[in-house]
Amino acid sequence: MVSGIIGRKIGMTQLFQGSEEVIVTAIEAGPCFVTQVKTEANDGYNAVQLGFGETKRLNKAEKGHLKDIGQLQHLREFSVEDIASVQVGQKVDVDMFKAGERVNVIGISKGKGFAGGVKRHHFSGGPKTHGQSDRHRAPGSVGAGTSPGRVWKGQRMAGHLGNARTTMRNLKVVEVDPARHLLLVQGAVPGHNKGLLLISKAS
Repeated sequence: MVSGIIGRKIGMTQLFQGSEEVIVTAIEAGPCFVTQVKTEANDGYNAVQLGFGETKRLNKAEKGHLKDIGQLQHLREFSVEDIASVQVGQKVDVDMFKAGERVNVIGISKGKGFAGGVKRHHFSGGPKTHGQSDRHRAPGSVGAGTSPGRVWKGQRMAGHLGNARTTMRNLKVVEVDPARHLLLVQGAVPGHNKGLLLISKAS
């Protein structure tokens, strides 16, 4: 069985389970199709390549790679338990998950552009009194003068925030709707609405 599936973030909403309110993220998960089976003998490792989302724009190499399956936009690899049980063209759908299971969700976080230390690293900022009029969100000291006499490599400073591969682990599956290819997971997942996601079973 393939360990994961490709999906797309729809958005967040709320569900009521009895008297309890649950905040969930709706994900359009699949349908995906096996586009390539990688084996240890041929490729050095066992994996399955899945395709998701139809498109009309493919180059010649991509069309040749997908000639027997269809024009799929997104291709991603997943590990597989039994490589012999998977065949090219096989359909992988959201019914591989069950309510109550735990999943890991990988996506690209929202890009926030250039951000200061308070927003980017949750610095507390400087004093807000005793004559400090312009240091409320300043990072403070970044390096000593004598030793080491420089700024350490990797020092937390202002800079680019977001737009990075992010993993949310052990999210609870609240509901699975195979008819609509819909997966509801508790909590937030990375990225903007319609962003691509990789959903896999938590180990």
